[in-house]
Order: sequence, then structure tokens, then C-alpha cells
Amino acid sequence: MKKRGYIEKDFSSSEIPLWLDDYNDLFSDFDPRHYSHRALSQDFLEELKRASRDKKPRRIQLELLVPKEKRNLKEEFVISKRLKEHFMKHFLTLKKEYQKTLKEGVIFLVFGIAFMILTTYFLINRKDNYFLTLISVFLEPGGWFLFWEGLYLMIFESRKKHPDLKFYKKMSRLKTEFRSY
Repeated sequence: MKKRGYIEKDFSSSEIPLWLDDYNDLFSDFDPRHYSHRALSQDFLEELKRASRDKKPRRIQLELLVPKEKRNLKEEFVISKRLKEHFMKHFLTLKKEYQKTLKEGVIFLVFGIAFMILTTYFLINRKDNYFLTLISVFLEPGGWFLFWEGLYLMIFESRKKHPDLKFYKKMSRLKTEFRSY
């Protein structure tokens, strides 16, 4: 293997330079398909997450450094397109999941508050009515459960998705450039 030398270039704050031995470093070893459909390597994605953490959310430029003798412009075009598609697809999927979680949280919260209001109404107007007391017994814990579960979904579950959503949003604007070393 050829030893990698130092590249004499100042990379801007929006550039992420990564060394590659060949194009296969970007893709899963277990996926035999062509670059245009191949799954990205988890190692590559983890390295990209780490490298992009401190980058501003504006357009990030990925500088893929490939040995000069292994460069293929046609393949590079396909790979650039595949990366863009991958990140956009995952961004849109995560955005939908994030919005769905928030929506479910709001629905739970609203129903929880409605149950609590109904419980309060039944407790005030029950006048020794067995049926209204029974309904109150069921509605009160249901109201509290829905209220707190809604808050949990809106605050904590949505927060779990936020780092990946932020990463894929940054990467969906990715510009990929190949360079020789």
C-alpha cells in the first residue's frame, strides 16, 4: 500500500477531507451491487458524523482523496449522486419520523387534558351517581397517562432523533469533490 503523504492545502471550515484507498472504502463490504445502489459503509458514516460535528449547517464539502491511479471520473459522478441520494432519503425519512413523534405527543397531550377536564366535570356533577363515578375512575388515570406520555414524546423521544436529523440535514446539502493524492 502506498504511504499517504501530507496534502498541502488549507481546508476551510466547511470542508471534510477523507483519505480513501479506493472507492470501496465508502461502501459496505457485504453489498455486491454497483455503486449507484450500494449501501454506505457504517465506518464511513460514523467517520463522517464525527468529522461534521463541528461544521456549520451550511453547505458542507466532502473532499475524498483517492490515489491518482485509481481515479475514475465516471464512477465519481455515480458515487457523488449516490451519496446525495442517500443523505436526502435519510433526511426526509427522519424528518417524517420526528414530525410524527411530535404530532403523536401533541395528540396524547390534548386527549390527556380532555380526559382530565371530563373527569373534573364528572366529579363535580356526579351527585352520588354510580355511573359517573365509574367513568371518573377510568378517565382520571388515563388522563394523567396521556398527558405525561404526550410530554415524554414531545420532549424526550423527539430529542433522541434530533442528532441524526441534524446530521442528515447537513449532509443532504453535501457537495462531494474527489482529489488525487
